[in-house]
Amino acid sequence: MKEPIVYLGPTLSREEASKILDADYRDPAKKGDFLRLAHASDEKTYVGFIDGVFLHDYPPSPIEVYHLATRKNIELVGASSLGALRAVELEKFGMKGIGKIFQLYKNGIINADDEVAVTFVRGKNILQSEAMIDIRFNLFLAYKKGIISRQTKKRFVKVAKNIYFPFRNYDDIITLTQKSFPSVYDEIENFRNYILKNRDSLKARDAIKLLKYFKNISE
Repeated sequence: MKEPIVYLGPTLSREEASKILDADYRDPAKKGDFLRLAHASDEKTYVGFIDGVFLHDYPPSPIEVYHLATRKNIELVGASSLGALRAVELEKFGMKGIGKIFQLYKNGIINADDEVAVTFVRGKNILQSEAMIDIRFNLFLAYKKGIISRQTKKRFVKVAKNIYFPFRNYDDIITLTQKSFPSVYDEIENFRNYILKNRDSLKARDAIKLLKYFKNISE
C-alpha cells in the first residue's frame, strides 16, 4: 500500500502521529492543494484530511474537496477539524468521516465552524488558541469528575463562546468567568488547577482514530 497522505497541523504532533502511522504528512490544507492532488496520479491513494487553514490562507472549498472525493482512485477520509466539517458536507459524494466531532456535526449537535477553528504558528504548528469543541470536552470531563458543577460548566461555555476564536485561551476564559460569576470563584479556581495538569483534546483523539483507520487498512 502506498503511504497515505495526511494533512495535519496543530491537532496532533507529527512525532506522535508518526508513532501510529507511516505517512506522507503535509501542512494544513489550503486552497489548491486538493485540486493538484486530484490530478497528480492514477494510482490508488489514501488521503487523510485533519487540519486546514482558517485565517492564514483560504481553506479548500467544498467544491475543491468534492473533486478529490469523487476520484475513483482516491479514498478521502476526514476527521477532527476542517476535515470533519468537509466530510459531513461531502459524505454522500464518497468522502468518509471518522470520529466523535464528525458525528456531532452530522447530527446537528454542533454546527459552527468556530467549534474547531484555532490559530497556530505556521511551520511549527504550535497552538495559539483553544478550539471551542476541546473547551467543551474538558469542561465536560471536569464536570464528570466533580471539579465543577453543571451550572458552572454552562457558564464557562457561555463565556468561551462569546470570545472570538483566535483569542480563546483558558487563562482569559477563567478570568472572565470569575468576573461574571464571582459567587463560584473557588470552584472556578479548582478548574484552573485541574486544566493545568489534565488538558485533553477531542480533536487529537479523533485524529488518532483516522490514523489507526489507515493503519488497519495497511495490515
